Amino acid sequence: MLRWICLLMLSSFAMIAAADDTLPKSAETFELQGHKAFLYAAPKPGTGKPWVWYAPTLKGVSLVQRKLYFESFLRAGVSIAGFDLGEVRGSPASTAQFTLFYDEMVRRGWSAKPILLGQSRGGLMMLAWAMRHPDKTQAFVGIYPVCNLEGWPMKNKPVTLADYNLTETEFRARLTEFNPLDNLQGLLKHKVPIFVVHGDVDAAVPYEENTRILKDRYEAGGGPITVKLIPGEGHKVSPSFFECPELIEFVLKQAKATAE
Repeated sequence: MLRWICLLMLSSFAMIAAADDTLPKSAETFELQGHKAFLYAAPKPGTGKPWVWYAPTLKGVSLVQRKLYFESFLRAGVSIAGFDLGEVRGSPASTAQFTLFYDEMVRRGWSAKPILLGQSRGGLMMLAWAMRHPDKTQAFVGIYPVCNLEGWPMKNKPVTLADYNLTETEFRARLTEFNPLDNLQGLLKHKVPIFVVHGDVDAAVPYEENTRILKDRYEAGGGPITVKLIPGEGHKVSPSFFECPELIEFVLKQAKATAE
């Protein structure tokens, strides 16, 4: 009996190892105008070839280090990709560069409506793209995302102003033109679903200045948004943010919707 149990356990471990072996160990990479793109293709892509577009992508896709998300998405047929533009802040110019990546992904056969997932400052990158391309956005997912161009981005003015190629006076005069929180109309028109997980004591990207405003304005416009607020947690890597079952459920539901 003991021998049978041991054989069963070894068989189970072998099956798990075999399943792990089917997942990509490294990204496929390609370049567009001197910037590197990363793609972790699902071994068996779902119908319509859904994909998560993750930001920030700084010399790699850090989301793949979050084992539960990486394995859950890829095993469900959802690929993960990103495009490294460095420290950009959602300007029209950097958004246009992101569109080159989007166009290339679609040309390669991936879904024309990716699920955008922005973590921290990546939230601003993805929301800025989504507000300009709501018809090409399946959904937006945020992990303590920067949503407000007026807050965190202005703590490092040189980087933000360089992305917009404006002086501070010019930038502030046109802030409502650029701020995703002031440009939700297209997303509301297309009823783009949103899911965000955020901590209520986040000092780096305060909930009240970012996700709370997004939630209030999106709900006021009749948009579909779900926010999971984590009590007592801040801006950090923890299971609350990187092992969130509701986030996985949302992504997989949206992945299926891309094929409908």
